[in-house]
Amino acid sequence: MRHSLNLLIVLACAATIRAADIKVIANSNVGASALSAEELKGVFLGTKTSLSNGSHVEPVLLKSGPVHEAFLKEYVGKSDSALITYYRSLVFTGKGTIPKTFASDAEVVSFVGKTKGAIGYVGAGASTASVRTLAVR
Repeated sequence: MRHSLNLLIVLACAATIRAADIKVIANSNVGASALSAEELKGVFLGTKTSLSNGSHVEPVLLKSGPVHEAFLKEYVGKSDSALITYYRSLVFTGKGTIPKTFASDAEVVSFVGKTKGAIGYVGAGASTASVRTLAVR
């Protein structure tokens, strides 16, 4: 029993994702190489449709998982359910749309690589050769 409890504690700690374990990625046509945490939050809350350098952006989300939860907590300040409610209110009032969502890092990278202005996030270990990685200040 004690061994099982220790194993659960180790697994819980290992499953914790930090901002350093997340890559923010963008389509190669997005001219920025870095953006502020506030800009990133605005993009994912739909209050910013372009970056400070004028590049148009369109957010792309993972559907779920530890990277998704960590990204929302660190950069957006909302839980997944609160974000869904927020997006629904934007749609209902005609002020926005629900971003595209994908089940895996590879799907996010593929879509971002092919879609002008797309910006998303993936786990730090994801292959991102076809997209631009953005620094978050």
